[in-house]
Amino acid sequence: MSTEQILDHIEQCRQKMMFLASRSSMVDNEVIEVSSKLDSLIIQYIHLTKSEDLMDRRALK
Repeated sequence: MSTEQILDHIEQCRQKMMFLASRSSMVDNEVIEVSSKLDSLIIQYIHLTKSEDLMDRRALK
């Protein structure tokens, strides 16, 4: 998955979480599940961008 795709998924997940939380509460089980998925996507994005940054640095040497 590309960084752009992950960012799209992050935004969709964030919007879903905010919508669900507005209809219930931040401690609702469904909100927590979506929040966990969002966390996972953010971690994926961080790892992907770090590895791309590392590859870019190596290419400059």
